[in-house]
Amino acid sequence: MARLSQELIDQVRQSVDIADVISQDVQLQRQGKNLVGHCPFHEDNTPSFSVSEQKQFFYCFSCHRSGSVFDFLMELHHLSFPQAVEQVAKLGSVALPTDFQAGAEPKTEQAPDSQQGRLIKLHETTMRLYHHILMNTPAGESARRYLQKRGLTQELIDQFNLGYAPKEEVLKAVLEKEGHDYQLLRRSGLFTEDRSGSLHDRFHDRVMFPLKDGQGRPVAFSGRLLQKNTDAPKYLNSPETPIFNKRRLIFNFDLARKAARENGKLLLFEGYMDVISAYGAGVHNGIASMGTSLTDEQLAMIVKTTNQLNICYDGDAPGQNAIERALKLIEASAVASQLKIRVVQLPTGQDPDEYIQQNGGAKFRDYLKNTEETPTAFRLRYLRQGLNLSNQAELLSYLNAAIGVIAKVGDPVARDLYVQELAREFQVNPQNLQQQLTTQLQKQPAAQPGTAPPVSQWPDNPPAAPKRRLFNGSFTRPAYGQKRRAQAQPAPQAVTLTAAEQQSLALDQTERAERLLLTAVLHDYGTRAQLKAMPDFAFVHDQYQELYQQALNYFTEHDEYDLASFLDYVDDPALKATLTQLDGLNAAAVPPAAIDDCLRIIMQKTPLTQKIAQAKLALQEAKARSDHELITQLTIELIQLYSQQQRLKTEETS
Repeated sequence: MARLSQELIDQVRQSVDIADVISQDVQLQRQGKNLVGHCPFHEDNTPSFSVSEQKQFFYCFSCHRSGSVFDFLMELHHLSFPQAVEQVAKLGSVALPTDFQAGAEPKTEQAPDSQQGRLIKLHETTMRLYHHILMNTPAGESARRYLQKRGLTQELIDQFNLGYAPKEEVLKAVLEKEGHDYQLLRRSGLFTEDRSGSLHDRFHDRVMFPLKDGQGRPVAFSGRLLQKNTDAPKYLNSPETPIFNKRRLIFNFDLARKAARENGKLLLFEGYMDVISAYGAGVHNGIASMGTSLTDEQLAMIVKTTNQLNICYDGDAPGQNAIERALKLIEASAVASQLKIRVVQLPTGQDPDEYIQQNGGAKFRDYLKNTEETPTAFRLRYLRQGLNLSNQAELLSYLNAAIGVIAKVGDPVARDLYVQELAREFQVNPQNLQQQLTTQLQKQPAAQPGTAPPVSQWPDNPPAAPKRRLFNGSFTRPAYGQKRRAQAQPAPQAVTLTAAEQQSLALDQTERAERLLLTAVLHDYGTRAQLKAMPDFAFVHDQYQELYQQALNYFTEHDEYDLASFLDYVDDPALKATLTQLDGLNAAAVPPAAIDDCLRIIMQKTPLTQKIAQAKLALQEAKARSDHELITQLTIELIQLYSQQQRLKTEETS
């Protein structure tokens, strides 16, 4: 089995963003420089789990688990270190040696086998080819004009890797020339197969939209016809393949979930062009389903990213119907209680793309911000479709249906507000509507225990999702290529201190000096050289001495310090936690004079204090034995030690 070099392990770790990997299991939101969420390793009432995108590590202020992306996968998914490296390599499309074997591990959607990796590379080649044809050939001119007419800039076309599949057979010839085998091409979904077994390009004369997975890798395509053709669908998608399942893929999810961490919500649009136009207007958290209704798998992906979903479909009747279908699907889903839903109703007859072209990006952003409404408010308007409310019979029918919708709202205050609004709008006695509402409430069946209430029952905020304990066991990390001793970590205990309080716990002077000096060691070559030239130097506390020794070994393989890389180098979870805490110190603000002070405290003052304590203990034992000679000797020694201590204090004061 091939042994991975440290250089390759670093390359694998740097190939992904730790936030993208962790957000598949933990909902993260921006808080200052970092992302925060509920820790998946213990019961977490308040978010104590922090992820640094800048430094690529995670840390929990409650249970003190910390580490790199490898550590997260190892502990949460019970992987060995080689298995975690292999999984991250697949996420980051980094090739490992062909004879590398990480051992048995559970298959996951994020860990495709070698065939899946080859299929992804095939789609990457196809995406680049179609994009080149669109942007650089005469064949792509009509497609370029179409996209420009739709308001798409060169930057947007490049951002989404849009392309053009020409009328001629091009793709098969290019891929065969590159040496891709026939069976792989058959499985790719990029070709159709005739009765003789010959392959033909699936897409012809279409603008091509790459469909990407959560890591931004192309796994399928959707092609839009440029010319109307009654014999062909307007949009043609790739068939399902080993790497593409339309139930498990969301358009633009790789970019949108990063934006959702900043503003706390996702925007669901109907089509790809709506998402792309919105992106060009500065709305980067837009997504679209794969031309079908939302699926449970897509909703599960959304819930892992955010707790609010805004539905922004077209303002025409089909768009209204689509919103109602989406609301019903969400109500019936397993994640209904974890999502707050809002509806953004566009003006009649307009879709987001048209609104942006007519009004500009700034007005579109304001519209999205200022016209959010609850599902109940939407349904009260939706019920009016096709009704003549100036007709008394139709008005009575509408009011009866509206009361039925309001009766499903769980909050009594919200119910009262909706009733008052109806009464004002149609000049009806609110008491009569309230009486009708009471009758409706009495007829409603009681909710079954354990079932989620429908969307309309939480007009403002969904109920708190049940907390889950995902893992609460010991943590060991076997080394790659060598056997490391297991470091058992006890189950996390309940704590009440805030993160800031924990960080400010008092340290004695010696430990403060050790932390400052070790920070300088990690960031400054001169400090490392200075300490290495002192053969008698040692840190007082074991954890700092162990980190110092590991740092010296680390710098034999690395020129510069990188926290995430060093976290992978360290075995002991307790040392990882200490290392993460050191990251808060400002290494740049440690001048040479401060280094000297730290060394004096560690090498002189602290050993002196320890010697005094040991001499006092020995003196007590000598007195207990009535050993007068030893008592005299220890007394003289103590006097000398106290004199040295006083001299050091005088020097420190001066």
